Amino acid sequence: MLENPSDAEIYDLLATPLRIALVGASLNPARASHSVGNMLAGRGHHVVGVNPGHAGTPLFGQLIVARLEDVPGPVDMVDVFRQSDALPAIVETVITQMPSVKVIWTQLDVVHEEAAARARAAGLMVIQDRCPVIEYRRLF
Repeated sequence: MLENPSDAEIYDLLATPLRIALVGASLNPARASHSVGNMLAGRGHHVVGVNPGHAGTPLFGQLIVARLEDVPGPVDMVDVFRQSDALPAIVETVITQMPSVKVIWTQLDVVHEEAAARARAAGLMVIQDRCPVIEYRRLF
C-alpha cells in the first residue's frame, strides 16, 4: 500500500497556487500530461513543462524547458509523467538542485518506493500513483 498524504493535505496543497514543473509535458492535447497541465494552469497554478524534445516551445503560457533544473525561478511541486524508473534521478535532481520544491507528485501507475523514501527522508511530500484532475474532482 502506498504511503500518500491525507485527503486534507492534498486538498490544502491543490487549493494553494503553486509553481509546478511538469516533467514529461506533451504538446499533444490527447496526452494526459497536456490535459493535466492545462487543467492545473486553468486552476491558477503556474505550470512549466519539462521536455527536451520541445524545449523553447510555449505551453500553458510558459516556454517548455529541456531539463528540470532549467525551470526558471523557484518551484513548489514537481509533477512527473515519466516511467517509474526515471524517479530516482528526478528525486536526486530535486534534492540536490531545487531546494524550493516541497512536493513530488507522480501520475497514475508511476511508483518507485525507494525514490519516494529518499524524497520523504529529505523532507518532501510525496504523492504517488494519483492524478491531480481526479483529486480535484474528488475533493473540490
